[in-house]
Amino acid sequence: MADKITFLGAGSTVFAKNVLGDVMLTPALQEFELALFDIDGERLKDSENMLNNLKAGSGSGCVVKAYSDRKEALRGAKFVVNAIQVGGYDPCTITDFEIPKKYGLRQTIADTLGIGGIFRNLRTIPVMMDFARDMQEVCPDAWFLNYTNPMAVLTNAMITHGGIKTVGLCHSVQVCMPHLFDSLGMDKDGVQTKIAGINHMAWLLEVTKDGVDLYPEIKRRALEKQKEKHHDMVRFELMHRFGYYVTESSEHNAEYHPYFIKKNYPELIDRFNIPLDEYPRRCVEQIERWKTMREELVGSKHLEHKRSHEYASYIFEAMVTNQPFKIGGNVMNTGLITNLPKEACVEVPCLVDASGVTPTYVGDLPPQLAALNRTNINTQLLTLEAAFTGKKEHIYHAALLDPHTAAELSIDDIVALCDDLIEAHGSWLPKFQ
Repeated sequence: MADKITFLGAGSTVFAKNVLGDVMLTPALQEFELALFDIDGERLKDSENMLNNLKAGSGSGCVVKAYSDRKEALRGAKFVVNAIQVGGYDPCTITDFEIPKKYGLRQTIADTLGIGGIFRNLRTIPVMMDFARDMQEVCPDAWFLNYTNPMAVLTNAMITHGGIKTVGLCHSVQVCMPHLFDSLGMDKDGVQTKIAGINHMAWLLEVTKDGVDLYPEIKRRALEKQKEKHHDMVRFELMHRFGYYVTESSEHNAEYHPYFIKKNYPELIDRFNIPLDEYPRRCVEQIERWKTMREELVGSKHLEHKRSHEYASYIFEAMVTNQPFKIGGNVMNTGLITNLPKEACVEVPCLVDASGVTPTYVGDLPPQLAALNRTNINTQLLTLEAAFTGKKEHIYHAALLDPHTAAELSIDDIVALCDDLIEAHGSWLPKFQ
């Protein structure tokens, strides 16, 4: 039987094209079956057609097969890619944004931390545990590549509670330095970086070229750029105040900290160019864009693909060929970052080869960066407690410890907001009804 790569959430057609299109272009992976599963049959069929068009155009030896039974899709898999979104834009993302607004709590993305991130975790973790149970039965040795947010909590849940070999993967590590250098008009060639922290709040700890520290020039240009409006003002402000650049975008980081979205300081929204309600806006645009993109992707017999920057195919290749490859991966903190909790999922450089994913030791982060990470880890760990104990009070604890929520609302309002969100989610959160 051919080796198998199973893609859960394969109805994410554009992302499936990137990850599995990359596989089709990798010589060492030509014998693999690409097993597709999604609960949306129409989107699943679209992705199957798209990948078959890609296969025909590339001459790939991979076999594309769609499954209506998840367990059969997973059976015998060597690798599993996860790209699901539980509850979708309508109703769940709408709920995550609109109910907090009634309390005067505004968000930008709400997919990682904050009140939106907490509830996205609570509805996703049970589904992920179903995956883990299936995998324990039909592919217990498979590696699980998690691309679904909230990254840190879901990866932690799969490893700690699911017992599955898991690494969490996020684009923000690969694009951090290139985007920063492009925005500042600096040359990226030959630049060496070291990045570590937690997902969406990992830090560009070192950035050098030929042994020369580039941070002084980066900070000089960034301060100059802050004099005019641009799309990365929150991160440049954090770098100015805390000394280091953070991996994930300004719209994300605006809601991970208590400093930027504040009812009493509405001028900060304009000053730091913060796009409130950005994620719902993107969702609506994406739904509209899909109507025209669908024909281009699904209907085109001449579909082409270039290998993307996604880590997945490089991980598969490294494990199959034993040719080492370095990634930024989300793994449990087994003494890797010494001033963050051992219960946390951290994002660190990892070596991948035939023996799997081997994380590297980082040591202490600068104390101010570890402190910022811990504010987010507190909410992550209490969300996990809520999910696995079923105790509603831990949902309150997670929200009460969230930096942005706690900076805006009173204890009574935070508890009431959680109750309203639990009620609104209804059958999406059966454990808490």
